[in-house]
Amino acid sequence: MTNSDDTFGTHNKITLLHTQDQEDGTTRDSAGPFPPLNIFANVAAAKAYIYTDEALAVFDECATNLQWALVADDNGDNSLLKVTLDFGTKGTPDIDPADDWAGLFESRRATLIDASGWMKTRGHVTEDSTTYPGITVTSISDHLF
Repeated sequence: MTNSDDTFGTHNKITLLHTQDQEDGTTRDSAGPFPPLNIFANVAAAKAYIYTDEALAVFDECATNLQWALVADDNGDNSLLKVTLDFGTKGTPDIDPADDWAGLFESRRATLIDASGWMKTRGHVTEDSTTYPGITVTSISDHLF
């Protein structure tokens, strides 16, 4: 559950679009360094496919407003995931920004990334041992709220 610290408004709104990587020139179902696209039945399935439980807990704890949505790709399939979140403040006078919700989100995210615990591995190793992450996350301005 998100926090409710919105007494002083919310700040730092961000929206992220998650796209499943496809190799140039391949079809959606062809063999290659990327797996076929996963078509999501619902938001929960998409979140579980991309993020670890620990990462989802960071979103839930640190965000004040949080909304997820499936987005249809060019073929009309729900293969994209979008999230918009913003952060309130704890309202403590002179709080160190690192101890407020946006700062905590960033530090906890960085800790999980460093421990390979933010996003689930969706990569595939090719013959030359190049690993492709499988998910591209892009910051966009088309917010959900």
